[in-house]
Amino acid sequence: MISGLRKIWPLLAAILLMSVGNGLQGSLVGVQAAIANFSSTTTGIIASGFSLGLFISAIVTPNAVRSVGHIRVFAAYASVLSTAVLLIPVYVDPVWWFIMRLLIGICAAGLAIVIETWLNEGSSNDDRGMILSLYMLLYYTGAGLGSLALLINDPSGFVRFIVVSAVMSLSLVPIALTRVRAPVLGAPRRISIREIYVASPLAVVAAVVNGLGQSAFFNLGAVFGVMHGMSLPYVSLMMAVAPMAVLLSQMPVGWLSDRYDRRFMIAVLSAVAAGVAAITVFVPSTQAFFMIGLVALFGGISMPLYSLAIAHANDHLSKDQMLAAGSKLVLLYGIGAIAGPSIVGGFMQMFGAAGFMMFLTATYGLLGIYAFYRMTQSQVRSPETTGDLVPVTPMATALTAELVAEEMAGHDSKATGQSEMRR
Repeated sequence: MISGLRKIWPLLAAILLMSVGNGLQGSLVGVQAAIANFSSTTTGIIASGFSLGLFISAIVTPNAVRSVGHIRVFAAYASVLSTAVLLIPVYVDPVWWFIMRLLIGICAAGLAIVIETWLNEGSSNDDRGMILSLYMLLYYTGAGLGSLALLINDPSGFVRFIVVSAVMSLSLVPIALTRVRAPVLGAPRRISIREIYVASPLAVVAAVVNGLGQSAFFNLGAVFGVMHGMSLPYVSLMMAVAPMAVLLSQMPVGWLSDRYDRRFMIAVLSAVAAGVAAITVFVPSTQAFFMIGLVALFGGISMPLYSLAIAHANDHLSKDQMLAAGSKLVLLYGIGAIAGPSIVGGFMQMFGAAGFMMFLTATYGLLGIYAFYRMTQSQVRSPETTGDLVPVTPMATALTAELVAEEMAGHDSKATGQSEMRR
């Protein structure tokens, strides 16, 4: 295990640096849009450009990697991303910012795809679960640290963008040092969304809803804080504690979901997340620390839901279907992620800062209601017939979902073998 980590540490370092950069640039663009007096609807549309880029990249990047190779694609994407970040403050124009965010999204997802294929090549069946957990740990840690970079003094409006560009450029250095050979991408497996929906309607709905909610939170959360009257240090802290709270909640959520009905877990967590979001609507701007605590609780409860959605889908699919379903679930998440910032921006345009949490309350509340409804439509599966929950990040690509499927299938096979031996 330790020798395996020695081989892939450059990939893990690149993941951390990328997450720091993504965490900062997502909040930073929202804050700068508020300073530029863009409407909430306009800011939401700009933020949706990033999610649209993720969606496009999931389609085009695998073909690019097959054509020119991993290192060339990584170098090209890292250069374009770094340049696009620097160009954002050059023109204070919403169309220009949307185009730059679109480019950043394409490149950020492309970099993730390249790194995840290398992780797949550098991991074995024995350490895949540990590596995926490390991936999740580094992603959320980096996202939290990136948000704290909003505290950097920046009277010119350029310094923070330069920091993002520098961090993203530095992520290329560990990749250049990796000793893991560049893997070959196989042909994509095929499964229709209809087949996934027939096997697990809740997983399909939950993937889209989590795209709506998580994209809205990460892209417009800082704008909500500014509109709510919080100072920038408090906004920075609020956006940092939410992803870091997942590091504390993921383990107990995983333990419970492996022993009880995943539909029940999705229903309860969604309902509690909606309740917490509803409470924040009534918190005055003078109670900044109370607001930060509630947002941390919301993050710790809501963000593991995407992992639960993928695990629930895999519980109802054969191994071949699980591997094929990964790309479709990521695309479903991406569809929700494209729509989320624009919709919540409209809510904030109509209802002010309260519209942000009103949207999250409605989104997760409806998911909770649907999950409870699905519990009445079929029998609960025995925990012995399901795989262990594997953490997934909001930046997950189809390759991550495939690794998760392999890991769950491996756990399921081991559990079946041990059960047969006991007989």
